[in-house]
Amino acid sequence: MLQIQENVPLAPLTTFQIGGSAHYFFEAGTDNDIHRAVAWAQERKIPFVVISGGSNILFKDMGFDGLVIRIRTMDYAFDKGVLHVGAGCDLLTIIRLASERRLGGWEKLAGIPGSVGGAIRGNAGAFGSEIKDFITTIEAFNTHTHEMKTFLVSEVAFAYRTSFFKTHPEWIILRGSFVLKVTDVGEGETLIKATIAEREKRHLQSVKAAGSYFMNPVAPDAVRAQFEEEKKTVAREGRVPAGWLIEKAGMKGATEGGAQASEQHPNYIINTDNATAVDVLALAERIKLAVKEKFGVTLQEEAVRM
Repeated sequence: MLQIQENVPLAPLTTFQIGGSAHYFFEAGTDNDIHRAVAWAQERKIPFVVISGGSNILFKDMGFDGLVIRIRTMDYAFDKGVLHVGAGCDLLTIIRLASERRLGGWEKLAGIPGSVGGAIRGNAGAFGSEIKDFITTIEAFNTHTHEMKTFLVSEVAFAYRTSFFKTHPEWIILRGSFVLKVTDVGEGETLIKATIAEREKRHLQSVKAAGSYFMNPVAPDAVRAQFEEEKKTVAREGRVPAGWLIEKAGMKGATEGGAQASEQHPNYIINTDNATAVDVLALAERIKLAVKEKFGVTLQEEAVRM
């Protein structure tokens, strides 16, 4: 029998530390748990959502009037340079475990908050590396048909901060397989520490935030030229950092209730003092309006509203 809990606070389960309670809540430790929890909700015609690491999520202040399924599948196995890992595993933890076995290449992803499943869904990336560069197959479960499928990376339509799974939420990611390269002793941990130190310089990792709130937009030629001239760098794929646009629009440090566009990295909307979801959404709208008026660019949220 499923151990369904009721009225479980959601804020402690997210990196934002914001949100009300789940009417129903279930922690799924196995694939079968996930199947059964979905079936439980569907039989009762109850809406459900799936979470894992809790990053890139903003729950409403009134919570979620349905079933929240928290994936806690933390299985992993190393097989001749291939890593098979459950969707619930913490991304940084698994990068470090691989490093201990002298397997790496993906160290620039270290410090990205959240789980492996979330990283696959949103094609998480940093410093020029993305999950798609290392993954080969993904196992997933279809909540409509209840079928299981192993996807090849070529079937997943990975692109900047998106994938097939983000546009087809009926598929729940169960695990992924990654091909890593052999590294020298200590090399991986050195690169992991350097990556995290660089992230700390750009934005504190201990703040209550969802991660980058907005995606980096493709900007008009004039805006890209302004960015490249100022930063002496090339805009990758024609995209300009949302944080740079927010700062130039005068919204760095802007506040709304307990929410603030970080002084260190304004694309981090942080929960500074018991911020509510309403605070965050109001600040996000002000930021979008300011950037639109200044640059004619429409920012799109990376954080998902639940």
